[in-house]
Amino acid sequence: MENIFTIAEFCLHRAEVQQKLEKTHYAKKLSECGQISFESIESEKLISITKFPDAPKLLAPRDMPRRGLNSPKGKAAFFHALAHIEFVAIYLAWDMLYRFRGLPEKFYQDWLQVADEEAQHFALIREHLLGMGVDYGDLPAHRGLWDHAEDTADDILARLAIVPRCMEARGLDITPKMIEKFKLQGDQESVNLLTRILDDEVGHVKIGSYWFKNICQQRGINHEEKYIELIEKFYVGKPKGPFNRELRIIAGFSNAEINWLEESA
Repeated sequence: MENIFTIAEFCLHRAEVQQKLEKTHYAKKLSECGQISFESIESEKLISITKFPDAPKLLAPRDMPRRGLNSPKGKAAFFHALAHIEFVAIYLAWDMLYRFRGLPEKFYQDWLQVADEEAQHFALIREHLLGMGVDYGDLPAHRGLWDHAEDTADDILARLAIVPRCMEARGLDITPKMIEKFKLQGDQESVNLLTRILDDEVGHVKIGSYWFKNICQQRGINHEEKYIELIEKFYVGKPKGPFNRELRIIAGFSNAEINWLEESA
């Protein structure tokens, strides 16, 4: 029987894109059939040995070129950036379940589901990009998401607060507006793609919220106070609004957390 942590190690420590996608889907199918072990094994968990493909070239966010959505190049750049976010999100989900051990089996099943859905998103966006004459890796991308993973590698509550409940939650605020922009352009293909991704991402943030609150409860910690503490500690500056209260509530945020975000924005 395959072991989930062995597969996670494969996905994190090999750079080849297609192998990573196939192995992720394979692990999900094994899990659905009850043919995968979630028993922890000894393995090398240094986050510094994670391997990424040689392309795209990674730039600091401030060095990324700015393009609007009204030109073919601008639209391709938008979806390339989104493809990169989804690709790194595969790593983030695998690293979440690989790095933090001794948790209920449901924790590992949940993050395997996230990894599988992020791999689906990446493949769909890549197909969309290819229709524009651009492949993943042809344009530069930024490494901000993985910087947050490295910063929180030793603290599961910090990882849950910063990755699903901060960085990924930004998609709940931004994506509905992007959907409206593509609707105005009459680009139904982009609208359908973004709507599919948004539906799944609400679920991913909800999983992050569930485990953040669950672990806080196990440790006797007030989860709202801890969330604020961790955002202030690990996020550079403060999250900027506006915030989509409706989707964030569905995804497990409390009104108090959203109120604080709005006050700090």
